[in-house]
Amino acid sequence: MIRAFAVAAALTLVAACGSTPAPPARQAASVSVADPAGGGRVTLPKAPERIVCLTGLCDDILVELGLMPVATTTPKLLSRPDYLGARGAEVPVVPGGFGSEDVAAIARARPDLVIGLAGVHDQLRAAVEKFAPLWVVRVKSYEDSIAYLRAVGALTGRAGQQAQAERVFRTKVADGKAAARAKGLAGVPVLAMYGGSGSVGVNTTDDVLGHFLSQFFGYPWPSKGGGFETAQAYSLEEILAKGPQVIFVQSFSFGGGKAVTETYREHPVWRRIPAVEAGRVFEVRPELWASGRGTRAFGLILDEALSKAAG
Repeated sequence: MIRAFAVAAALTLVAACGSTPAPPARQAASVSVADPAGGGRVTLPKAPERIVCLTGLCDDILVELGLMPVATTTPKLLSRPDYLGARGAEVPVVPGGFGSEDVAAIARARPDLVIGLAGVHDQLRAAVEKFAPLWVVRVKSYEDSIAYLRAVGALTGRAGQQAQAERVFRTKVADGKAAARAKGLAGVPVLAMYGGSGSVGVNTTDDVLGHFLSQFFGYPWPSKGGGFETAQAYSLEEILAKGPQVIFVQSFSFGGGKAVTETYREHPVWRRIPAVEAGRVFEVRPELWASGRGTRAFGLILDEALSKAAG
């Protein structure tokens, strides 16, 4: 009662002096960016501090910005020495298959934002958005990757880190193109492919990795149209007909399965491919070549590709 009376008296005194009480503390301003893929705007009540990554592009962006996800689906990427190294083991892993991740595990991370991949994670929207916004990203070129780096940099207030990462990457791309020309690699037919469980596919120029490699090498692998499986389903005979001189292979070996090069080592068509005959087929790390999708990954991929193609 005494406290209430004192407050009322103070307000009366303020009014008598011709002043007004101080306004309540302002709430943190909302943040908003345009989706680079044309999917409208992403608007959040405040800058996100807890981000769950369901796609490697998200992990790549956060590392470029000097941040860490609060949960991830690509722990092998994060734990690379050129990403977070040993600190990557501190990030909880979201269980479940790609596109069917455990929503309860995502919720336990208490995210301000969840970033997934368009065409894969859209189906999780209804469940995820009960506790956090879901942003599905779509990349078909490294320029798209840069655009998402800018967008996340703006959302998180990391414009300076974003600008530095972009400068480093654009310099690497320019230097890489010059090196490819100087070493006579610009017209050399190169192939990036993947396989597992007895089947193979090709990273076409409609795929972000294939498009990236086409900037430095000859890359005669257009999309075959249709859905994902059809678009990238080149047979060994079709690969032989295009005669790649260098092949980069991402082997997805589940349950101790063989690498692609081991699986096809004695295949008569495989053995006739120029890259195979010349011993210029290279197994590369899937967590980087298949999952990265961002500027840090592409910079590392470029260094590896140029080094192996020129060797």
